[in-house]
Amino acid sequence: MVRRPALLTVPETVKALPERFTSRLHDERVAAWLGMALGVGFLTAFATGLVSHFMQHPPGWAQWPSRPVNLYRVTQGVHVIGGLATVPLLLAKLWTVYPRLLRWPPARSAAHGVRRLLVFVLVGGALFQLVTGVLNISYWYPFPFFFTTAHYWTSYILVGALLIHVANEWPKVRRTVMTRPQDAVERRAFLFTVAAASGAVVLTTVGEAFSPLARLAVLAPRRPGVGSQGLPVNKSAAGAGVAGAARDPGWRLTVTGRVEREVTLSLAQLRALPSHRVRLPITCVEGWSAGASWDGVRLRDVLRLAGVTGDARVRVESLERGGLYRTSQVSPEHWHDPLTLLALDLNGEPLDLDHGYPCRLIAPDRPGVMQTKWVHRLVVA
Repeated sequence: MVRRPALLTVPETVKALPERFTSRLHDERVAAWLGMALGVGFLTAFATGLVSHFMQHPPGWAQWPSRPVNLYRVTQGVHVIGGLATVPLLLAKLWTVYPRLLRWPPARSAAHGVRRLLVFVLVGGALFQLVTGVLNISYWYPFPFFFTTAHYWTSYILVGALLIHVANEWPKVRRTVMTRPQDAVERRAFLFTVAAASGAVVLTTVGEAFSPLARLAVLAPRRPGVGSQGLPVNKSAAGAGVAGAARDPGWRLTVTGRVEREVTLSLAQLRALPSHRVRLPITCVEGWSAGASWDGVRLRDVLRLAGVTGDARVRVESLERGGLYRTSQVSPEHWHDPLTLLALDLNGEPLDLDHGYPCRLIAPDRPGVMQTKWVHRLVVA
């Protein structure tokens, strides 16, 4: 009788693979230092990512402030640029620990199997967040799901797995880090190389949010000063399908909803109202930001023409016919702020069509997707 091999039989060469990794860099000390750096990076990205999420989807019990004007510019810059800086850290960490991932059997007990499964979730979540994040800032979406939703919910899974992993491994990490090895030159050189790689990523991308270093931002998808009227463009008028409607001489701005009186203004009438100039940045969720000078009419002045006061909320509607961001909500804190404009000019010139001509919203401390372009209606609730 011929004995058939078991389905789970693993060749001895595979079982012996972990013993072939003899480099001192595949040790717990290197893994511990890289793990601590990754932990700081992931938790920072999680916190700043929550800021971005709740600014775009504020809970009913909270109002996001309009000041300081650069708050979102800083938090989103840290989120994206800091996230990119973790890429070399994660690759180095995986290279350091992957011999242990090949150990056989994969689970020596039920408890050990749960820990290994947790590591799988942690590694998978980290790779998913970084890979899809890099694709997102590159404006390439080969995946079938909506990036923002997947990125948001996966962050909770990742951080949960990270916290449990830290709790399990902390005694070992503390003991390993506090013990000074006899020969640390090779380890230090490796860690320094990884740190230098992360630093290089930061140096070549930070200029997308910090204009003085814009020339160094060779890895950034958008840079300050590059684009019509010195400002980058994510969505053009042609891409949004509004070029004809925006150029229509019959364009009107309407204020409607819960108002004392409905107001309709032509572009000439809008320009006849008191004009103000503000210096505000456009900050994109993909991490880039650029400051500009905007001239226009204060939103609160237009709303007061319709008798709007108090804590009303305003829905700003674009000429776009579809899309998740064709409208945005403006809270009382923002529309009462004197820096919030219905902008008509950019950097001393009439708005370019791609920047929202004839009229766009510009307000302090808001994501770029909420600075609605090609505005034609204000609906008060």
